[in-house]
Amino acid sequence: MDTTLFPTKGNLIQSMNTLKLSREGYELLDKKRNILITEMMDLIDKAEAIQSQIDTTFAEAYKALQTANITIGISAVEQIGHAVPIEENIDIKCKSIMGVEIPIVTAEKGEAQPKYGFFRTSVALDEAYKKFHKVKTLTIELAEVENAVYRLADTIKKTQKKANALKNVMIPRYEKITADIQNALEEKDREEFTRLKVIKRTKS
Repeated sequence: MDTTLFPTKGNLIQSMNTLKLSREGYELLDKKRNILITEMMDLIDKAEAIQSQIDTTFAEAYKALQTANITIGISAVEQIGHAVPIEENIDIKCKSIMGVEIPIVTAEKGEAQPKYGFFRTSVALDEAYKKFHKVKTLTIELAEVENAVYRLADTIKKTQKKANALKNVMIPRYEKITADIQNALEEKDREEFTRLKVIKRTKS
């Protein structure tokens, strides 16, 4: 049997303290959840804007690449493509938002500098190279934002679960326990008062 159900002043104080902590905990979790939701919604808007830029830039890049394929030949474009190095200058760090570790992805910035010679190339190929470089930069940025959204959403879900447990289980439970103990103690006080009156009357 739960000893906190026994109607004693010690249990009343304990249940009232637990109720107070549960309410404060719920308020803190609710504030945290609201802050994280606001942060996540801002990032979702940012992700949509970046995705829109990627779609537009991709279309422009493929159009320029198609022109380059026609002007200098697909095989020549393929050979030049092999000269473009793999991106290795990506750095990942983290920052904390309300205890949630959010990745910060950075890459070398600046204008795209072609890694190939200009012999047998065309303006269309240069344009395609610049556009695909921009797509790469935007994709890195999008990966950072989407990863942050995923982590925030996961934390929001866990925070909501904890808040619901406090709101729907702990708080009602200790409200009832506190009320029951208070009622029992008041009833005991009334019985004691009546008993003392009877004893006093009997003595008189």
